[in-house]
Amino acid sequence: MAIREGDFIRLSYTGTVNGNVFDTTDEEEAKKAGIHSPDAVYGPVTICVGQKHVITGLDEELVGKQAGTEGEVTVQPGKAFGERDPKKIQSFPKSKFTEKPVRGMPVKIEEQGEGTVVDVIGSRVIVDFNPALAGQALTYQYKIEEDVTEPLDQLKGLIRLYAGREMEVTIDGDKATVTLPPGINYDRRWLLWRGRILHEGFELIAGISEITLVETYKRPEKKEAA
Repeated sequence: MAIREGDFIRLSYTGTVNGNVFDTTDEEEAKKAGIHSPDAVYGPVTICVGQKHVITGLDEELVGKQAGTEGEVTVQPGKAFGERDPKKIQSFPKSKFTEKPVRGMPVKIEEQGEGTVVDVIGSRVIVDFNPALAGQALTYQYKIEEDVTEPLDQLKGLIRLYAGREMEVTIDGDKATVTLPPGINYDRRWLLWRGRILHEGFELIAGISEITLVETYKRPEKKEAA
């Protein structure tokens, strides 16, 4: 059956720019490309087609395909990270930075967001707020591994997609329960995307009317006196 917008699928992909890998779901490929992260969860990702869980050009490529399809698509900047905008390259005084700015250093400026230092000239620091891959055509090799039709697997997929980790999930009737790992409330990524996971859980997954987040604390064991 052809994939439509709103369908959940499990997807593997490797993205390259000018022949260099910048993103992949394959751990061995990430190691070979020198972009491996020990904290990342590798393997096929579960996405909902049409929800921009991947860049627009790849998302659109998946519509009409079937499970098992392998392909390659080149995505132009307009449907990737956009064109480079010269207005997003700005100058700031060195005094604005708490650390000594150097080329390539990521920075965050409250009014502008996250950027990268591209030059330091005298007492001025030049920061580029364009996405790193803005203005670039990207090539993706992909495989649609399978359709994901079970609500349990769909919710687990959303959690991994946004939170970057796997969690224990159960569904009883129309009620879902997510068991949160210890210390999750110190996880900045979880705090940022928790609301999105809940919103999409209700909007995209049929049959779920309640999601309970369970966080359990245990009394620490006392150490015996020596």
